[in-house]
Amino acid sequence: MPPAKKRTRSYDPAKTRAAVLAQFDHVRTAVDALTPEQLALPTRLGAWTVRELAGHLAMAATCVVRGAEAPAPTGPELALERWPSANRAHAQAVDDDTRELVARGPLGELYARTADDLARTLAATPDDRPVTTRLGALRFADLLVTRTVELIVHTDDLNDALAAGRDAGPVPYDRGALAACTRLLLDALATAAPGGSVEVRVPPFAVVQCVEGPRHTRGTPPNVVETDPLTWIRLATGRTAWADAVDDAQVSASGERADLSALLPLLG
Repeated sequence: MPPAKKRTRSYDPAKTRAAVLAQFDHVRTAVDALTPEQLALPTRLGAWTVRELAGHLAMAATCVVRGAEAPAPTGPELALERWPSANRAHAQAVDDDTRELVARGPLGELYARTADDLARTLAATPDDRPVTTRLGALRFADLLVTRTVELIVHTDDLNDALAAGRDAGPVPYDRGALAACTRLLLDALATAAPGGSVEVRVPPFAVVQCVEGPRHTRGTPPNVVETDPLTWIRLATGRTAWADAVDDAQVSASGERADLSALLPLLG
């Protein structure tokens, strides 16, 4: 008997909209308080300083506005769970666009303008409106789910860059944005390695089964991976190496198939 087809995860559009707005507001508040010295700090993202990183976080929101304003695409839609892997091929274009955006003017003006445009776009755009992205067509509601990934992942990058010598605490992670980000990256794993032999648990947000092999139907599965949301996100995006997370007890992995190192990262 062939394995049952997994049901596509659904997201509450109203909660996703609120999560995007909340996380962008957290980032804007933090960026507005940065000093020139902090903006010049290095990040774990190659040659980017905090200034480029802040510009990219703004670009994550401007993509929503540009997508909604562009003519509706006519081609097939990109499946949401395939967005992370499709995104990896566009790193150079993302870098170019980020640097161009930062060069336009002060970050404070960029964030103020983006916040106004984002709020207007969210209020005016239906959930099922197809929008154009560099990766293909997405429903507007699905585009917003991808924005939670961009905002959470790069908020974490910002916190990492500012960790030393900072007076204020870390930039908060909105719970709704963190949940959506975690779930999409887990679904990307299940899409990249379909199967039912390994159960990956990221409480309190989601569980998926993946990897070909014997499928369990009841009781404790023989291969289990469990971790917390931020560790999972760092693993899925290459910020943390699998072996390091296991050695530091950030990941619990039991069973002969529970090593996910060959499948990570999912998003560059």
